Amino acid sequence: MKQVCTLLLSLFLLACESSSEIPVDPGNLLIGNWINPEYDNETVTYQRSSNLKADAPGVSFQSNAVFVQRTSGFCGTPPLTFYDQEGVWKTEESLILITNDYFPGNFNWRIITLDANQLVVKRELSDQEKDHRDLMDLFNEISELANSVSCTNAGDWTFTAYGSKACGGAQGYIAYSNQIDTEVFLQKIEAYRVAEHEYNIKWSIASTCDLPQVPVSVECQNGYPVLNY
Repeated sequence: MKQVCTLLLSLFLLACESSSEIPVDPGNLLIGNWINPEYDNETVTYQRSSNLKADAPGVSFQSNAVFVQRTSGFCGTPPLTFYDQEGVWKTEESLILITNDYFPGNFNWRIITLDANQLVVKRELSDQEKDHRDLMDLFNEISELANSVSCTNAGDWTFTAYGSKACGGAQGYIAYSNQIDTEVFLQKIEAYRVAEHEYNIKWSIASTCDLPQVPVSVECQNGYPVLNY
């Protein structure tokens, strides 16, 4: 009987020692390190850990509002090199708002479940991401209109600047045919320039200050317009 009690006591102390290795803030269960992300459609499940792994993805919510994401980037091509991206975080009810210096700069996670051991979140578009999506939708309209006719006669084609770099000037140049509704096309080009300029100011976007090279002509290759420089 004494041996059984001793064994039970040892197991209890071992369990206490093990659990004490992973600190949990009872006032805010989110604070801590979260590893082993498992993706299921739009949700991600993390497990609490005492530390982030050196060679695996994870996130850390620190008590001083610092957010750390250990990542290998978007490519995911071996050999993977992991590094930290730091930012700041805060919560609004069940929403985690994260800001850092990496694209998209601002993003949100909706807390689905959270306890002492597990965190399940769902990615929600931030206001910045919604604005960026609107920009991309407008550019897709421009691109679709520009490519709505086949390039068979280079004499029917010209080009124009598009976009607005944060440091000033155009993002680049795009070819278009005089066989499309050029008035509507150029209106969309101007709308995109204004929208990107406002986006840059609103979200404090930075860019290089070099200017894109200006094309000298357009030629047709396999039905597509190609800019010559």
